Amino acid sequence: MAELIYYCGTMDSGKSTLALQTAHNHRSRGREGVIFTSKDRAGKGLISSRLGLQIDALEVDADLNLHKLIVERLSIGGKISFIICDEAQFYSPEQIEQLAKIVDGLGIDVYAFGILSDFRTKLFPGSARLVELADRVQTLQVEALCWCGERATHNARTINGKMVTEGEQVVVGDVSTASTVAYEVLCRRHHMRNVTSKVSNPASEQSLPFNN
Repeated sequence: MAELIYYCGTMDSGKSTLALQTAHNHRSRGREGVIFTSKDRAGKGLISSRLGLQIDALEVDADLNLHKLIVERLSIGGKISFIICDEAQFYSPEQIEQLAKIVDGLGIDVYAFGILSDFRTKLFPGSARLVELADRVQTLQVEALCWCGERATHNARTINGKMVTEGEQVVVGDVSTASTVAYEVLCRRHHMRNVTSKVSNPASEQSLPFNN
């Protein structure tokens, strides 16, 4: 039976690396597949890993019907044994439903990779629908770490080095502090206190108040 599997984690947990490895494993056994991505930091139509690896992929725009695209490819004799969907948090709920339809109706395995929640700690709509529909949801075993050394569970957005908790849900950035818009992974405690690595002061941490 084909499955829809969602591999999720925070930034820096190796999602894109695992997506690249999964594609390599299937292709090395002679299997043909389709690889999708959306808003990758390296640019349109690419899956990139922070380890320096990248491959070409089909960009998932808001109006792309994933099920229709796969059916069209199969109808002209294409062979599709697997589908990889990186940055799946950016897909619409309707596109996630299309992936489920591909699994159930066409018998093709779909491997999705993404982030569960945004910088405001709210679930991405695409991730929420994946959790609702996936046959399996697997948290990545590689744990990203907060600056304090604890397991990172939340994604923080910074603008000019200052953490923000309001704004548009999707703004592409990276974990590089050289960017105007950047991201950092934090443990829950430091995310709730708005304490990033740039403003951290472990000696006085105990006196930091929670924000209302």
